[in-house]
Amino acid sequence: MSIVVTGATGHLGRHVVEQLLEKVPADQITAVVRAPEKAAAFADRGVKIAVADYNTPETFDTVFAAGDKVLLISGNEFDKGRVEQHKVVIEAAKAAGVALLAYTSAPGSLTAALADDHRGTEEALLASGLPYTLLRNGWYNENYTENLAPALEHGAVVQAAGDGRISAASRADYAAAAVTVLTGEGHENQTYELGGDTTFGFAEYAAALSEQTGKEIAYAPVSVEAYSDILSGAGLPAPFVAILAGVEVSIERGELVVSTGDLSRLAGRPTTPISESIAVALKG
Repeated sequence: MSIVVTGATGHLGRHVVEQLLEKVPADQITAVVRAPEKAAAFADRGVKIAVADYNTPETFDTVFAAGDKVLLISGNEFDKGRVEQHKVVIEAAKAAGVALLAYTSAPGSLTAALADDHRGTEEALLASGLPYTLLRNGWYNENYTENLAPALEHGAVVQAAGDGRISAASRADYAAAAVTVLTGEGHENQTYELGGDTTFGFAEYAAALSEQTGKEIAYAPVSVEAYSDILSGAGLPAPFVAILAGVEVSIERGELVVSTGDLSRLAGRPTTPISESIAVALKG
C-alpha cells in the first residue's frame, strides 16, 4: 500500500511529499511525475517515483495498486481539457481499487470560470463510485507573494477586486490538510471547504508590503477591463487572462472568503497570515 501523490514536483505537490516524509516511511510514498529528474531528491530519500502524464492515459496503467490512497492534484494546463486529464487518473484509480482518492478542488462558493474544471472533476469522481475526499482549496498566499516585483517596482498593487477580501493561506497549510487526510482515517466521502483563518483586502496587502519593505506601496484598484489589458500586455494568453479576470470579480463578490475553519482543523495549527508569507518571500 502506498500513498500516491500526482503532480508531486509541482508547487503544492512538493509540500505534500515533504510533509508526508515527516509522518510515514519513504517507501510508502509514490511520487507521480512527468520529469523524473525533478524528483531526484525525493528518490534519493527513498520515495518511489512513477513517471506518468495526464495527457497519456496508458502511463497510469500501473501507477496504482489496491488499497492505495491517492492525492490527485489538479493540473495547470488550462488549455488542454483538465477534466479529461483528471478522468484519466480517476479511471486508473478505480480500475486498481484504491482505498481513497482525494482531489484538490476549488471553494464551493466560487462561480468564476476557474471553478468549472473543478466541478467537472468532482462530478466524475462522485460518479466513479470511488471513496473520495474533496479538498476545496481556497486561494494561496503565494499567488501574490511569488511575484512581488511589479508592486515593488511601480509602488502599486494593481487588482480589479474592489474592496473584496480573501481568506488565503500558504501552500504548506493546504499541504498539511492533505497529509492529514492521506495518513488519517474517517475522511472517506467528505468535502472540506478550506481557507485561511483570517481575511485581507488588497489595501491591507499593500500596507503590509509597505511596512516590510519601507517603500510606499498603495492599492490601485482598476476595472476588470483595464486589468485584462494589463495581463494581455504582459504576454498572458487570452484564455488565461479571462480566467484571472473572472477571479477578480469573484473576489469582489466575497467568493474567496471561506470561514469554515476546516483548514486549520485539518492542519492542526493556525493558518499562515499573508504578512508572514510576504516576509518569507522578501527573504527568499
